[in-house]
Amino acid sequence: MKSELVKKGSDRCPHRSLLFSTGISRSAMERPFVGIASSYSDLVPGHIHMRELERFIERGIEAGGGTPFIFGIPGICDGISMGHEGMRYSLPSRDVVADSIEAVAKGHALDGLVLLTNCDKITPGMLMAAARLNIPAIVVTAGPMLSGRYQGRKLSFVRDTFEAVGKYHAGLIDEKELYALEMEACPGGGSCQGLYTANTMACLTETMGMSLPGCGTAPAVLAEKRRISYESGKQINHLIKQGLTPRAILNSVSLRNAITMDLALGGSTNTVLHLLALANELGLKEINLDTFNQLSLKVPHLVLLRPAGELFMEDLHFAGGIPAVEKILGDLIENNPTVSGFSIREIQDSVQYFDHEIIRSRDNPHSQEGGIAILKGSLAPEGAVVKQSGVSPDTKVFRGKAICFDSEEDAMAKITKGEISKGSVIVIRYEGPKGGPGMREMLAPTSAIVGMGLSHDVALVTDGRFSGGTRGPCIGHIAPEAYDRGPIALVKDGDEIIIDIPSRKLELLISDEEKQKRQEQLVLPPPKYTHGLLGRYIERARPTNQGAAMK
Repeated sequence: MKSELVKKGSDRCPHRSLLFSTGISRSAMERPFVGIASSYSDLVPGHIHMRELERFIERGIEAGGGTPFIFGIPGICDGISMGHEGMRYSLPSRDVVADSIEAVAKGHALDGLVLLTNCDKITPGMLMAAARLNIPAIVVTAGPMLSGRYQGRKLSFVRDTFEAVGKYHAGLIDEKELYALEMEACPGGGSCQGLYTANTMACLTETMGMSLPGCGTAPAVLAEKRRISYESGKQINHLIKQGLTPRAILNSVSLRNAITMDLALGGSTNTVLHLLALANELGLKEINLDTFNQLSLKVPHLVLLRPAGELFMEDLHFAGGIPAVEKILGDLIENNPTVSGFSIREIQDSVQYFDHEIIRSRDNPHSQEGGIAILKGSLAPEGAVVKQSGVSPDTKVFRGKAICFDSEEDAMAKITKGEISKGSVIVIRYEGPKGGPGMREMLAPTSAIVGMGLSHDVALVTDGRFSGGTRGPCIGHIAPEAYDRGPIALVKDGDEIIIDIPSRKLELLISDEEKQKRQEQLVLPPPKYTHGLLGRYIERARPTNQGAAMK
C-alpha cells in the first residue's frame, strides 16, 4: 500500500502520532487509506447536498475495509459566475482542481480515491487528477436537479432564466413573470436539469467506466444516489486490492466511447475541451478534433433533452439511463473494463428496460449524425465547435455580414438594446483561453438572442465557448484565437461569413491579400492580467484544439 510510506516502521512514529490525533484507531491504521475528494460547497447548487453523500461514501469505505479521509476541493458554479469577471476563472479552475487532488493524494500517500463531484469544470478536473495520479479511483457525480414548476409547466435553469431575460427585454414577459421564474426554475440541490455541461460530463464519466452504472443520471434527491455513493465507497477497496488503476480504464477506447455517447445524447460542446484535455493528460494523441467528426458521421443522435428538446435528465434516468443508451448503441460502443467490476458488454447485456419514446432506436434517430460537429475553414483553420443538435435545419447553412465585438459585454449591450439586424453574424473575439482569459461562456448573449426571437435570423461565432444550454447557430472554440493572431482577429464589420454545418465549413470571405494586409496592421491588446491564476493561465494555456489546459 502507498500509505505505508507514512505509517509503517519505527521511523514513522511521528507520522502515526499525527494520524492518531485525527481519532483513528490502530486497526484503522492497518487498512488502506482512501481519500474522499469532495467539492461540497454552500455556493454551488449542484454540491449543496454532498455532505450527506460524503457520509454514505464513508460508510461504504468502512464496510469494505478501508479508512476514509475527507478533504475539500474548490468548485465554481458557472451559472453564478456567468457574464462577469468570475467566468474567467471557471475553465482555469479545472487545472486547480486537478492540481489540488494531486497535491493532497501525493502529500499523504493515499491508496485510493473516491472523487465526489458534479459541475462543469470540477468533474473533468477530477478525471485529469485520476489519470495523472493513477491510483485506484471511482468518481461519484452528485446528480441532476429535478425540474421546476410554474403554472403547470416544467422549468429548467437555462431555458427559464437566461432566455427569460431576453424575453423580458423584448417585452414578451413582464417583471412579475420574470421574478416568478427565477424563484421556481431551480427547486433544490443538483446540477442544472438539462443536458448542459455538468450532466453531460456525468454521463460521459459513467460511459468511460469511471463511475458505477446509473450514477450519471440518478437525480440528486433520490435514495438511489445515496446507495450508489455507498457502493462506490465499498468498491474502491476492491480496486485497491486488485490494483486496478484509472489508466487501465481511461484509454483510447473509453474516450471514443465517451465521444460516441456525447454525440448520441447531443451533449455540451464543452466536453470537446474536457475530453481533449483528458486525452492530453493520458498522452493519447490519437484522440483529437478529427475523432469527433469521424464519429459524428456514423453515430446517430438518439436523445433530445433540453436545451435542444423538451426532456429533462430525470426523464433520461427513468428511461433507463446511460446503460440503456449503451444497449441501443450496441457495437458503436466498444468493450472496456469499468470500476464496477463489469465490462461494458456485461453492462449492456444486463439492461432489461428502456423507453424508446425518450431513447430512440438507431433505426429512428432524431438525426443520422451526432450532436456535435467540428468546422474548419478560413475563419477557423485549426477548428471550431458547434452543437448541431441545437441548430434548426433551416439555419445549418447561414450566410451573413459580420458585426464585431472585442468582448462579451459590448455584444450583450447591443443585443439587449435590439441593435442587431437580421442576417448578422455576431463576432465576439478576444474571449479565448489567453485573450479572455479563461474562455468565458457566452450563455448570456446566446440566450438573449433566443429570448428575443432572433435564433433563426442571427448567428454567433466566437473564440470563447458556450454553455451546454446554448442553442442556435452558435460556433465556438475558434482556433487560433484572436489573441494568437487567428483570422477571427482580422474580421471587420460588413465582412461576409459562411457557416455550413453539413459541409463542416466556416469561411471568412475576404481575399488572401486583404487578410495579409490586415494581419500586418493588427495590434493586439495588452494582456488583461499579469499575475495570479489568470496571469499564469494566459502564459501557459494550450489552444482549444488541445483542450485549453495549462502546459
